[in-house]
Amino acid sequence: MQYIKLISSNRDFAKLWAAQLVSLLGDWFSTIVISALIVSYTEGSGNQGIAVSAFLIARLLPPLLMRPLAGVLADRFNRKRLLIASDILRALAVLGLLFTTQGPEYLPLVYLFIVVQFLVSSIFEPARNAIMPSILYRHQLIIGNTLSSVTWSAMLAIGAITGGLVAELLGTQAALLIDALTFVVSAMLVVAIAIPETPRSEIGQERRQVKDKSQRTFIDGIRYLLKHPRAAAPLFVKMGQSITSSDTVLIIYGTQVFVLGDQGITSMAILWAAFGFGAILGPLMTNRFSDDSVRVLRRLTIVGFVLMAFGWLLWGLAPSLEFLVIAVVVRAMGGSINWTYSSVIIQQEVPDEYLGRTFSLDFAGFELVQSIGIIVIGVLIDAVGNQGIQAIVFGAALVSLAPLLIWARIVQVLEKRESHTLPVSPELAAGG
Repeated sequence: MQYIKLISSNRDFAKLWAAQLVSLLGDWFSTIVISALIVSYTEGSGNQGIAVSAFLIARLLPPLLMRPLAGVLADRFNRKRLLIASDILRALAVLGLLFTTQGPEYLPLVYLFIVVQFLVSSIFEPARNAIMPSILYRHQLIIGNTLSSVTWSAMLAIGAITGGLVAELLGTQAALLIDALTFVVSAMLVVAIAIPETPRSEIGQERRQVKDKSQRTFIDGIRYLLKHPRAAAPLFVKMGQSITSSDTVLIIYGTQVFVLGDQGITSMAILWAAFGFGAILGPLMTNRFSDDSVRVLRRLTIVGFVLMAFGWLLWGLAPSLEFLVIAVVVRAMGGSINWTYSSVIIQQEVPDEYLGRTFSLDFAGFELVQSIGIIVIGVLIDAVGNQGIQAIVFGAALVSLAPLLIWARIVQVLEKRESHTLPVSPELAAGG
């Protein structure tokens, strides 16, 4: 299988992939238990929707504010060292969460440590994505990014199930301790990675002139994207799909609508696992239609938006947890296709010296729009209660049509421009 072949033939990528695997496993341990903890702390208060939304915002807003600096750091400094420092600091932040499990009075500290953890994470992701073209050859980018996306999804599924089981059997503190240890293991793996001076993905390509690192400012990165619409276009994808975030709705469905286990931990674990399975399935199915070209990847992303809208429709119709699992799988398939291919397009279109800032902007757009969506959905849930949550889901299905139509139009415009700039072969010119 091509994924196994990539891991076995490229040791540096294998180490980066393994670091991602273990840290994500721990992340989903803590996501499940902290979600359940917050719901239990706010039970009967009438503010559970806002409390859950605040938890999700604490994961999104700090990285959003940090993105301009994070992108510059990833383009100016040693990306490997940034990954190691980020892992160590995140381990310390998660250890701090151990002190918040004693009662509702510690709820503010939960938010504080989550903010610290995801502030640091905002440096990790742009640096990791920017490293991938350095250790992967150009023809390996789609396979590498698909494996990365599938790993995120698999760890979501596995971490959700095992996190729920660990929390049920050993308690919240054990799950948090495991999460902290995974960051330490991740840092040890990153230490062993060798980053080549010349990015492997640029071998055989025209070498672009590299600016002095001291001149790599955030504004300079924005100017580059404004001058290159092909490179800027994929930044819409993650932002567009996050208009209808499923996180808050999924947590409410798992803890309030179709409840299994203590505080809904089991039902939440099942739903997060379904999301992870769908996210694995999406790009694996569409990769067979890809020829590695940006043109085809853009069109496959349209398919991703269609699946997201259809998933929301099925979600609104769900009469049971079993049916909801199917809806969540379809919704996740579309989101994973979009996330994977938009990242590959950026890595193929953007020079190495701009990758850190470009991915920071990419994540910033995603976090900004998703933060707004989470707040709106949280307020709506508290306003209409559980009886009105189905109407909220149908509303999300309708709203999800907007980014689908916008992206389809963007693809149409780009393809029209590209068709007008294609070089004419000497044979055709002579024949004309």
